[in-house]
Amino acid sequence: MGEIHGSHPDHKLEQKSYKKPYTCDGCKEPGIGSRHRCDECDYDLHKHCMFYKSTGARHDFFRNSTFEFLFRPPDDDKRYCDGCGKPVKGFVYHCRKKGWDLHPCCMNLPNKLKVKDVKFRLHDKVLKKCFWCNRRRLEGSVSGIRGWSYVSKCDKYHFHVNCATEMAHEGWRNESYSNNNNNNHSNSLALALENLELPIQGRLRRDGGGRGSKVTRIVKMFFTAFVGILLGDPTTILTCLVAELITR
Repeated sequence: MGEIHGSHPDHKLEQKSYKKPYTCDGCKEPGIGSRHRCDECDYDLHKHCMFYKSTGARHDFFRNSTFEFLFRPPDDDKRYCDGCGKPVKGFVYHCRKKGWDLHPCCMNLPNKLKVKDVKFRLHDKVLKKCFWCNRRRLEGSVSGIRGWSYVSKCDKYHFHVNCATEMAHEGWRNESYSNNNNNNHSNSLALALENLELPIQGRLRRDGGGRGSKVTRIVKMFFTAFVGILLGDPTTILTCLVAELITR
């Protein structure tokens, strides 16, 4: 049932789904839900790390460049993803001619994303401040990397890709604290998604948004959808979004 991966040639990896977050053993970035796993070795890969295009990969933001997939960064220098701005620690799409680097999940981010009736588009250059960090440029990013963002068609919502993952991590940290106190890990994913509201609420107070408002719902649903797409389990996330809409 499983498949062999070049980074793990001794055992087949089988697609599985668990509610607890994990760290991908390929790109070293977080994941949640669906994964390709070897139980014997405790080895997990994102979908986009499991199935990759070895050469000739292209991205709309780098029209004159082609990327090859590497199991490790091309040299010993510290490298950063030219999409999200985060460090590259493992699997990477690399353009040897221009020196560009993209995480596998960033390479596969959709150009368009619709949340309820709000349409978002992925941008590599924006002039608006991010909802989460309240900056146009990523704080602490290296020179030349602005950080990709999703911007709504109405121009009201703007989220750095990196900031969206950071908000998700904060939700997971809240969930982890709750589990440590309750000793209950069975509903990890649901609790983590619910706890996304905690960091979101703090940012909404700054802009006058209240619990249950349209702005709150749109922001929460955006991050829920985004986390599912970026971290590898869109099916589960879409189910949560439907439940969110039904209960409102």
